[in-house]
Amino acid sequence: MTAPSWADVGGGAKTYLVGGAVRDELLKVTPIEFDWVVVGATPERMLACGFNQVGRDFPVFLEPKSGQQYALARTERRTGPGHADFVCHAAPDVTLEEDLARRDLTINAMARDGNGNLIDLHNGQRDIDDCVLRHVSPAFAEDPLRVFRVARFAAQLPDFDIAADTLALMRSMVDELSALSGERVFQELQKAAGVPRPQRFFETLHAIGEHHWFRGIDLLATAGLFGSAAFADTATALACVGWVNDAQAAERLYRDLRAPRRILRGAGALSRHGRTLARRHADAETLLDALTSIDAFRQNDVADTVLDGVEACSGESMAGTRRLIDELRGLRVDAEPGPDYGAALRRRRIQWIENQPRP
Repeated sequence: MTAPSWADVGGGAKTYLVGGAVRDELLKVTPIEFDWVVVGATPERMLACGFNQVGRDFPVFLEPKSGQQYALARTERRTGPGHADFVCHAAPDVTLEEDLARRDLTINAMARDGNGNLIDLHNGQRDIDDCVLRHVSPAFAEDPLRVFRVARFAAQLPDFDIAADTLALMRSMVDELSALSGERVFQELQKAAGVPRPQRFFETLHAIGEHHWFRGIDLLATAGLFGSAAFADTATALACVGWVNDAQAAERLYRDLRAPRRILRGAGALSRHGRTLARRHADAETLLDALTSIDAFRQNDVADTVLDGVEACSGESMAGTRRLIDELRGLRVDAEPGPDYGAALRRRRIQWIENQPRP
């Protein structure tokens, strides 16, 4: 973990530790990121102190030694329906109070000053004590991505409940979720898949009636799977959405979210062939067709993801299937290259499967 770096900007500016690091400290969790707000400074002042600006229009700077982010205190005004449709105003007269007021949840809207004093203007510490996820203000509704962020926090903090008025506000924002980019939604889904109770992400989306990005996905069945299976890694977990959903729906979801090929193809393959691979007594032709469809005879991460997913979702070991794949991959036949070779190799593989002890 990188230690917090209280950089002195000088010129009368004040630096505050904000957001997740303050929250995690109060939760007695070791922070992994440290974010800072600087009040009373200008971009020119930050650059003169050796900071490196991130982007052209966004007032965030990297401290050169630690790489930690220092943002000028700012306010935001919405200009359109999307997550990025905001005008940002950063100036020396923007106060810490104004900066904290624009944040999403009360537990993320706290700060500490250089003397270690907690600045908690929205009762975030009380909500931590009460295990409540609560929006800071009606401005929450200006950023539809916050719907997915709250769903992710519900998964990340399994002892916390979403406040009733926050959940109602999220429901009112459902029709605006289509304005988001698929990449940003995927980022929240990916983060949720790797936290203590990922099923709560899907349960929350079901509770608010999300019907754009996850249309056609059985959210409660998906939540049930995530609550019962242990996955090898996050990519396998996300591909396993295909185990309990229609292949076309799962593939459409991941196309829209611009997910990596491994996840998109893995989800479709698990939907179409996962249960065949889990069956110990599938007939030889059906099993060979399933293995061929997941590209098992070529080295690729999709086949490994599918087999890992079958193990996680069915509880059946795929060790025997992996050995069989290695054996089938090594088979050769005496035929000329071309269609005749392919047909002969298929017959040879089917015969091999029929004559081997089944996994």
